[in-house]
Amino acid sequence: MTGALGAERTTIETYYEILQSGADRFDAEQLRAVLAPELVFEGPIAGHRVGAEPFCKGVVGFVAALRHLEMHQLLTTPGHAAALYDAELPGGICRFAEFFELDTGVITGLRLVFDPKRYIELGGH
Repeated sequence: MTGALGAERTTIETYYEILQSGADRFDAEQLRAVLAPELVFEGPIAGHRVGAEPFCKGVVGFVAALRHLEMHQLLTTPGHAAALYDAELPGGICRFAEFFELDTGVITGLRLVFDPKRYIELGGH
């Protein structure tokens, strides 16, 4: 795959590789490299946030709790991507959907959808 669409898919695949790296190997600098500094993030626990830094700090809990990620579907179109996956946490499986906006190879927007009560019950933090 070449061109912008290939670059967008590569960005999203890199994002998930970083999330799956494990708490001991998690590299916030690598994550920052695929996020726009003014990332707009929305999720059921964090709410609406602007900035890559708050996102990088918040995702550490997910990375620490994540045992395995099974990607069910990853779709990319020019400027957008969507992913549906199951995250294995200490207490079981929690389903997630993420919707991305991308520009020039970085994630500029991210909307995360999951059941926050189930996530916490399963050991997410």
